[in-house]
Amino acid sequence: MKQFEVTIVSSGKTFKVNKGENILVAALRQGVMLPYSCKNGTCGSCKGKLESGEVRYPFHPPLALENEDIAEGFALMCQAEPVEDLEIRVREIEAVRDIQVRMFPARVVEKDLLADNVVRLRLKLPAAQRLQFLAGQYIDILVSGGKRRAFSIASCPSLENEIELHIRHVDGGDFTGYVFDELQVKDIMRLEGPQGNFFVRNDQPERPMIMMGRGTGFAPLKSMIENLLEHDDRREIHLYWGARSVAELYLDQLPRMWATRHDHIHYRNAVSEPDENAGAETFQGLVHEAVIADHDDLSGFDVYMSGPPAMIETARREFIEHGVPADRLFYDSFEFGLDVPVRVLAKPH
Repeated sequence: MKQFEVTIVSSGKTFKVNKGENILVAALRQGVMLPYSCKNGTCGSCKGKLESGEVRYPFHPPLALENEDIAEGFALMCQAEPVEDLEIRVREIEAVRDIQVRMFPARVVEKDLLADNVVRLRLKLPAAQRLQFLAGQYIDILVSGGKRRAFSIASCPSLENEIELHIRHVDGGDFTGYVFDELQVKDIMRLEGPQGNFFVRNDQPERPMIMMGRGTGFAPLKSMIENLLEHDDRREIHLYWGARSVAELYLDQLPRMWATRHDHIHYRNAVSEPDENAGAETFQGLVHEAVIADHDDLSGFDVYMSGPPAMIETARREFIEHGVPADRLFYDSFEFGLDVPVRVLAKPH
């Protein structure tokens, strides 16, 4: 199949675009993050300038591109198809600050119980809307009284018009009680996002990663790992997932499958309470203790942690004692109060 090479002038990055493929789709497929929103040529978020080369629009110039824009060499990456090699000048998504936070509605299309106290929601955005986010970020659900509930996105960023959430029932929690007992498929929720500074860093891609979560702290790690796999990123990953019991490891077969199919992914679960259903490979104790038991020297790892503040703070202190540089520790921490899970820690980067 004929391909064209696209070079981003500002960074020197290059990627290949198949004949008949638009620039944005090709860039995202190869892990080059360009800004976008609607993906249908109406919003203009993906506009960039052609420094050399020509493009075509298979149907007609997109609505967000004025004649003056075309005359000045601008193109919409979500619609433009190269007819030769290109040099383009376009903003790249390098950090959270580059992604637009916005409000949008979403419809509940699936609700299923993953464990006695965990429900999975799949939310669908309107047909013309897309959510661009970095794997590991979260969204706020807006509810009455000006309150909001924060939940990590468990789905991969490539599923840009669908959001997966893992919600744990909290005793006395009004909102989680509503989700479990009253929320129905086809109901509409109002969201704001993406939010948060928890995402995989690419500045030192040679460093192996430890990913550690407790309970529904698995959700952002799931998003991260699925995104890395989708982009064929083969950095070594050691995943640890902890809970009180095996039953609370609500998707335990998924990381087991990752570890079976991919030799660069290693998985170990941990339970903090005695459990006769735990296998021989299950660590008996706190999840951060499992990490230290397997890796006495952590100086060569990047560490990503997601879970309650007590776990994060204890693990952060002990991991630093075992050699992790403080600037290679990244975490997403949340506290479940009676009415709202509130993000209380996020390593600023």
